[in-house]
Amino acid sequence: MAKANIVLCMNAADKEISYTNNSLLQKTVLLKTRPTLEDVMKNMFIKDFPSCIKVADLGCASGPNTFFTITEVIESISWICQQAHRKGKSPEVQVFLNDVPDNDFNNVFRSVPSFCERLKEEKGDMLGSCFITGVPGSFYGRLFPSKSMHFIHSSYSVHWLSKVPSGLDNNYGNIYMAKSSPPNVFKAYSEQFEKDFSKFLRLRSEEIIDGGRMLLTFIGRSIADPRSKDCCYLWELLTKSLLDLVAQGLVEEGDVNSFNLPNYYPCKEEVEEIVENEGSFDLEKVEIFEVNWDPEDDASNKNFVFNKYKSGKKVANCIRAVMESLLASHFGGSIIDNLFDRYAEHVAEHLSLEKTKFVNVVISLTRK
Repeated sequence: MAKANIVLCMNAADKEISYTNNSLLQKTVLLKTRPTLEDVMKNMFIKDFPSCIKVADLGCASGPNTFFTITEVIESISWICQQAHRKGKSPEVQVFLNDVPDNDFNNVFRSVPSFCERLKEEKGDMLGSCFITGVPGSFYGRLFPSKSMHFIHSSYSVHWLSKVPSGLDNNYGNIYMAKSSPPNVFKAYSEQFEKDFSKFLRLRSEEIIDGGRMLLTFIGRSIADPRSKDCCYLWELLTKSLLDLVAQGLVEEGDVNSFNLPNYYPCKEEVEEIVENEGSFDLEKVEIFEVNWDPEDDASNKNFVFNKYKSGKKVANCIRAVMESLLASHFGGSIIDNLFDRYAEHVAEHLSLEKTKFVNVVISLTRK
């Protein structure tokens, strides 16, 4: 039987289905949260600047999205300086890019020189120096010195748990919370998220200066019931795909029963309660917005023509780019192509009947 180890990192640039080429969903979410990010930066520094602003992006992954947040922070600082008629260069910015050690940091570091050169071309001589550092490690441990950070950002990372919850042995035929899961499964996931998110907040409170800010975006759910379709159905289709391979003799049923995902999609009320109970941060703002499973299928995209097979394949590739390492470590790499072919078919059929959405929770926090 396969071992249930967590080996979670986005697919590297040299993978057939790389995260770099299959992260439109994450880019769409970043674009939708950009106004909130700009507001946070303006509120932080409208009165005064430190000589060096220290910023971190937790769960940075690799590819073009890695530099999106950095760009927005630097542009916001530049705008504030212009509005304040500040003389001389804008403040220096020190950026810390964090992810798990297996992240494709080599691809990130190869992109840094061209990114910095592009910044200089766009902003000219008035741009302060930008220093970029990689910080490999789990954000469920300390990452930075005490009271050293001004702003911490994380998008599509905090819904990943530190481990698979305990006590899921009876979650037969499921790899996550599902309508058929027994009550203890929902309780175990909820309690693990509460424990992990509380710890995350406590650790960041030690690293952020008083009055420093944090902006977090993660997948959530629209209602309190954890069996809601916007929370579970994506993974029910992946379970269905795995059980197809069981029927073909390619996967052991016991391996499916022993596998559970280490993530949790909370509702807004859960997040608010945990922030209040942990007590280190003021909750400045909570936003909820939705994005279709296929982010190209959007009302603003006038050129989009729905094709269920194309959308199914795009969704499958997006999930594969995130989940392949985790699935391969448990089931073996030989099943991955077959698994995601089946998954693309199931997603396509589902999307032809119903356009299910990702529910996104955005919270803006200030260190007390």
